[in-house]
Amino acid sequence: MAHYAVPVKPPATPLPAATLVLLRDRPEGGIELLLIQRHRASKFAAGDHVFPGGKVELDDNPADAAAWCAGLDPKEAGRVLGLAPELALAYWIGVIRETFEEAAVLLAYDRDGRYVAPDAPRFETYRQACHADNRAFWEMVRAEKLMLATDRVAYLAHWITPEESPLRFDTRFFAAPMPEHQNARIDEREVVALVWLSPVEAIAAADRGDISLRNPTRTNITLFDGAASVANALGRLEGRDITTIRPRVIMEGAVRRVLMPGDPGYF
Repeated sequence: MAHYAVPVKPPATPLPAATLVLLRDRPEGGIELLLIQRHRASKFAAGDHVFPGGKVELDDNPADAAAWCAGLDPKEAGRVLGLAPELALAYWIGVIRETFEEAAVLLAYDRDGRYVAPDAPRFETYRQACHADNRAFWEMVRAEKLMLATDRVAYLAHWITPEESPLRFDTRFFAAPMPEHQNARIDEREVVALVWLSPVEAIAAADRGDISLRNPTRTNITLFDGAASVANALGRLEGRDITTIRPRVIMEGAVRRVLMPGDPGYF
């Protein structure tokens, strides 16, 4: 008989989080996506391969945030996420900040309207400062007069960690093209390795045990299976109906099993 792994305490409140699927074209055709491996001492998803991302912070949305975001109206962001505009905008900004911190990829335009080149030493200084204090991200944006490339970031999915988990996140998934002439790099803090794989290669690597994928990561990878190009992959997201997914955890004896919405026994 199955038993739900009901916590003895009330469920933890999910923390707002955002994560980004970075996509790039392969010369021979098709696409690949970036997966980063979290440090094995991490409190969440230790050792797993995930998309860059993390918690959305209050500092991600200062009063003038919208003025630094390209092609993203706060009201439209709120409509898309079903949140107040000021809260919704923070998800787009937070995922850009986290991707910069974890993978050294900066989705932002310079003063000439081109993707910034973050390989310059000063950007590594900014990156290290962001690790110490999230507010350093906005110091960089203003000092460099950057425009965040929120117009390239598409909403993908919404997952909430099961109530049975002690650490929970309310996570919005996004996707964006990898900027040309930028190179992803690990931060050697939270991230210990990275790899570019096609969707098929990523699932096969997980099935072989070469990498560890969490259920949301694996599910969202499959959305891009068979995409002929990044443009084709992102086109799949246009007008997509996004529903919130909150798995449940049950124990069948000593076996832990995850139930998805629609599975028998899910509530």
